Amino acid sequence: MTLIHRIGYYLGGFSLGLILLAFFLSGKKTSCSYGLDARVIKNINTKKIEYSDHAKSIIEAKHLDTIILNHVLHKGDVNFSKSNTSSEPCKTYYLNGTLEKKTIALIVKNCKETATVEDIEILK
Repeated sequence: MTLIHRIGYYLGGFSLGLILLAFFLSGKKTSCSYGLDARVIKNINTKKIEYSDHAKSIIEAKHLDTIILNHVLHKGDVNFSKSNTSSEPCKTYYLNGTLEKKTIALIVKNCKETATVEDIEILK
């Protein structure tokens, strides 16, 4: 078999594989969460989000919009130095993010079934 035939078989199989991969992955909520921040945020967002009474009182007192809180929960950064990842049964994470010139920090308790926002801090 000549080199041209080998390259042809390789490219044919490779292109067929790409087409099959695109077909199977299209229309699904697939994502590649390789970073530690992305995996934690994805894990939190797959669960039911609840707010503690303390967090609800801060939302009402500071007139916070849930859009900002959801933005931090979906696109925020996890500060692992302020998080407690060794606590059992629920790990506690410190998330912060900025939207509309407001920097918000959330303390989220990540349990098996739910993720509870325990505290909210307005940084800016």
